[in-house]
Amino acid sequence: MDNEQPHQELVKCVVVGDTAVGKTRLICARACNSRLDLTQLMTTHIPTVWAIDQYRIHKEVLQRSWEVVDGVNVSLRLWDTFGDHDKDRRFAYGRSDVVLLCFSVANPISLRNCKVIWYPEIRRFCPNTPIVLVGCKNDLRYMFRDEKFLTLCRERSPFFRANHLCSRFPEIGRPLKETDILTPEQGRMVAKDIDAPYYEASVFTHFGVNEVFENVIRMALIARRQQRFWMTNLKHVQKSLIQEPFCPPQPLSPKIVVPNSQFEQHLSLLLETQAYTDIIVSIGKSGICAHKVILAAASQEFYKLLTMDITNTYGNEFSSNSSPGFWGRSASDSSITSSATDVSVGNFNTDTEQLLSTSPAGGPVDSGHTNKLYTFRASQGSTSPSGSDSMTANLNVTKKRSNFRNQSSDLSLYRTGVHKSLNHSLFQSISVELGENVIDCSGRLASNVQTVVAMTNAITMGAIHSYIRFIYSTKLSVVNETPVSELYDIAELLGLQELQVFLRNLEDLKESDIYFNQTFINEFSQKLKRNLKTICLDEGLFADVIFKLEDGTCCGHKAILMSRCDVMDAMFRGDFKESLAKVIPFPGVVRETFRQMLYYLYTDGLDTSITHTNCLPVLELANRLCLSRLVALIENHIINELTRISESGDITEIVLRLLEPSQIHNADQLSEYCLHQIAIHYNEICHKNTKLLRSLHPENQAYLNRNRWPPVWYLKEFDYFERCVRERQWQEKPKGLKRHRLNSGCLCFSVKNRRNDSKQDMT
Repeated sequence: MDNEQPHQELVKCVVVGDTAVGKTRLICARACNSRLDLTQLMTTHIPTVWAIDQYRIHKEVLQRSWEVVDGVNVSLRLWDTFGDHDKDRRFAYGRSDVVLLCFSVANPISLRNCKVIWYPEIRRFCPNTPIVLVGCKNDLRYMFRDEKFLTLCRERSPFFRANHLCSRFPEIGRPLKETDILTPEQGRMVAKDIDAPYYEASVFTHFGVNEVFENVIRMALIARRQQRFWMTNLKHVQKSLIQEPFCPPQPLSPKIVVPNSQFEQHLSLLLETQAYTDIIVSIGKSGICAHKVILAAASQEFYKLLTMDITNTYGNEFSSNSSPGFWGRSASDSSITSSATDVSVGNFNTDTEQLLSTSPAGGPVDSGHTNKLYTFRASQGSTSPSGSDSMTANLNVTKKRSNFRNQSSDLSLYRTGVHKSLNHSLFQSISVELGENVIDCSGRLASNVQTVVAMTNAITMGAIHSYIRFIYSTKLSVVNETPVSELYDIAELLGLQELQVFLRNLEDLKESDIYFNQTFINEFSQKLKRNLKTICLDEGLFADVIFKLEDGTCCGHKAILMSRCDVMDAMFRGDFKESLAKVIPFPGVVRETFRQMLYYLYTDGLDTSITHTNCLPVLELANRLCLSRLVALIENHIINELTRISESGDITEIVLRLLEPSQIHNADQLSEYCLHQIAIHYNEICHKNTKLLRSLHPENQAYLNRNRWPPVWYLKEFDYFERCVRERQWQEKPKGLKRHRLNSGCLCFSVKNRRNDSKQDMT
């Protein structure tokens, strides 16, 4: 023998079994120490035979064949064979010391063939050679539920895709089913029938690979010791050891996916659709329709202007003191001073003109600009800026008289027909007028109560257009090459610091749309959300709809609700009665739950008052309104909370109570997390929370029984393993110790004998 060491035993092991059960990869895992990933394991099977002369060609393979087992130096030579039943393998069986019979734990036919086909063949050529039965691909017992594994299997695995072997081996081409997975007990029964020890192995996890071949060597050496009893180096070889069962790894917690925020897109759409606008920012005879709540949340000066009492006919000095603590900084140096006239309701013009949209500064309307500009007859004869007289109509707007009750008498907090002149560098006057309901080309209804804010001639309509567009969409549109200095002045006077910072560093003025630095965008967006929460939820300003709830009422803003929620959008437009109603009932919802939902719509965040104890009503309402992002935010928040609790406490009872309600309200991620927690703590729950577990829906109970960890088959195998270990330890004890144990454990042991034993112990 070449390269043989002195006192070294050579063991020839022949590996046989059906095609594609994993024989060659098992050999390579031992002889070449090869480790394959999941993608490599799932490649299409190609029948191969591991070359017999690998030990002579590759020295690394030869060196790995040397091993010391129970003090004996052994060189293990592995012989691979074809899996086809009609092939001639007699050359491989010659002078073999042990036969390794393989089958796949995911192929019941391969296990049947071990007893029906392979065992008779082995005994025909090797009548006295020991056999070891090995179940390959042990990892498939738990991996067949893995999504990544299933995806690869559908694409590449021979178990899921027909190939050239399907005509001869139909079981290879059909999909893998859970019923195909064999239990260790089934393999052990076949091993008992053929009088062979049973082991399992996995090339993917490398479980049992070295253990299988160590015991293969022991089987060969024990058989050799019976023939060569005089060899002292084989005296201490043990029997084949019992294999401890493989416990599948604990399943990973499901990942939580939260949809991306669309808050900025919704506000931008709100400006485009012009739904329920309630303010017109005008210069001369042209104006821009907007929403008071958005302008007040973005600008300190607009907030002070829109919250001042314009019904007072006497002079009123308005400063930052009128809104203490809201903005957290002092007002602008240019304070708003009101000193003008109150126009009586009887004298105000009910036919206030809502004319067609025009382009600023007399130019054509840019299709990329979404603001609709309206000209109207101002109650004060203010002069228009240069070029405003040449504006032309470009938007098809239909004027329609209101055929339902006047909303201003119930929902508006202002007197209509009121006008005040202002002593401000930007604001010339403010008035509240009752005009006609306007339905634009998109079919959306605007409010018939409009607050008209007349701006001074110091700025142009293009600058106002760019400013308002930035507030809604956080994008800057330079309309008709409006000077950047003019935009900077507006941002400074109206208290928009983020726009000032960007304009200060602006260099390129040729682009029509310039995206801000993300830092400034985030700062402005967060400030806008905080102010919307304060204005809408805390102060309840500018609300135009009331929701009647189980324990009270709650105000809202139609425009924002429509832009943020598709159900609200359908509710407030078209021929639905909610679009005309002043009070909308919401049965089955309490104020706190509705407020938590509004918190999300106004701020795109989650109210911190939501916990695992009160999250179900909010989940129900979010599912009712099709707010998928709110559902995901609640799921993520609750799962993080339960994860923190689980570090120091028990959450099994909590997840048991959350499971089925979350399934009812389509909180799929939360229900998956609850199922995962119940499955990995199933044994503990069976003892502590048996009633709650049995109260679950039968489908949930079936899922948990199927996916519990550790699985039932492992628990049975581990009990069997411990029992076998105890029996072997008992058999290996000396006879005296055995007899003493039997006497001490015998219930019918006489009192006389126990007295004799006690006397012997005393002596």
